Amino acid sequence: IVGDQDDDDAVNQIKSNVRHRKGRGFNEHSDRLAMQTGEYETVANDNDSGNPGPARSVEGWILFVTNVHEEAQEDNMYDLFREYGNIKNMHLNLDRRTGYAKGYALVEYETFKEAKEALEGINGQDLLGHTLLVDWAFVKGPLKKRGTATGSSRKVTAGTGRTTQRR
Repeated sequence: IVGDQDDDDAVNQIKSNVRHRKGRGFNEHSDRLAMQTGEYETVANDNDSGNPGPARSVEGWILFVTNVHEEAQEDNMYDLFREYGNIKNMHLNLDRRTGYAKGYALVEYETFKEAKEALEGINGQDLLGHTLLVDWAFVKGPLKKRGTATGSSRKVTAGTGRTTQRR
């Protein structure tokens, strides 16, 4: 009977130290504050000047190629882009139903210099009767201020043709 009293005291001691928690995770107040304000740590880029321009992906510099002819093969694309440097990766997505190219490709280079030379050299070039359009897959834009409105300050009401100012 004396042992039961000690067990009850131990259980009550443990219960008094337990905190009831709800929600996503059990982080401290500072972590919750960061979620509420939207201020998080940032990852610096290799050439992070804050100016708009191309951005490096995790692996390398990726070009987005559009207006690719549907009968283009990966070999055609590879031969064309290989002239500008070592291709790290290439994706020419195919339509499952038809087996033809979907009209775009992603080409990845290790260095910015190779990717930029390929962009400048191939953009506007003809492949199988289609003019290829090449641009950066990832672009960092200008830094936006929080709480500012984006887009036009004028709104056209559908069906009326009337324009009103946004407030």
